[in-house]
Amino acid sequence: MTVWLLGYLALGAVAGFFAGLLGVGGGAIMVPVLALMFAAQGFPDAHLMHLALGTSMAAIVFTSISSLRAHHHHGAVLWPIVWAIAPGILIGTFVGAQFASQIPTRPLAIFFTLFMSYVAFQMLANIKPKPSRQLPGSLGMFLVGSGIGAISALAAIGGGSLSVPFMTWCNVKMHHAIGTSAAIGLPIAVAGTLGYLVGGQGATDLPVGGFGYIYLPALVACVAMSMLTAPLGAKAAHKLPVPILKKIFAGVILLLLAKMVHGLFL
Repeated sequence: MTVWLLGYLALGAVAGFFAGLLGVGGGAIMVPVLALMFAAQGFPDAHLMHLALGTSMAAIVFTSISSLRAHHHHGAVLWPIVWAIAPGILIGTFVGAQFASQIPTRPLAIFFTLFMSYVAFQMLANIKPKPSRQLPGSLGMFLVGSGIGAISALAAIGGGSLSVPFMTWCNVKMHHAIGTSAAIGLPIAVAGTLGYLVGGQGATDLPVGGFGYIYLPALVACVAMSMLTAPLGAKAAHKLPVPILKKIFAGVILLLLAKMVHGLFL
């Protein structure tokens, strides 16, 4: 157990640093690594992805609070957008997590791999949508929030890879889109965590330390280290070549995805 605890601490340190450096959620790194670590510890195959996704989503609760406070301090959060999209986010994320709990590990792993490959491609190509319209009305914001929340729950992300392009497309300035996305990440994380907690209550053969589909030893260790290293990553962002690092990070994601798929399917 000591060896695995050290592994969780190291994972949290790396995920936190890159979250602070590049402004991306730690789920991109945490989910594939946790899935591999859980498999190596002999956790039941049927629960591998659910535990990795649920644990990663729970970790986002803590990192999103820190990120939200920082962006709010700089006046980058557009709270009217947050309030408008939050109802859809909460419902979509909770339902998405419940749905994910019913999907077998391998199809869930395929969805996660395909979506994160899309995110990695976005980074490699530096794709930025051109502003071409305004934000939709209440119903439109609810539907968009529901979609972002559902996909975020299935991929255990804070939603930034979806909400930032959406807001940019709707003529929201980039720094406001990023700050508002950070605020949107909190209801995504909370609803997703609750969804994985509830969805895992009826599961059998969960490992000791599993609370629903959240593995507490990994959660505590990852969060403790990520909270320490995220500020270091944020400071490094002002000194290091971030565009180049984004491409390297995208490459690392693709390698981790390939390793996870190999481990789960071969």
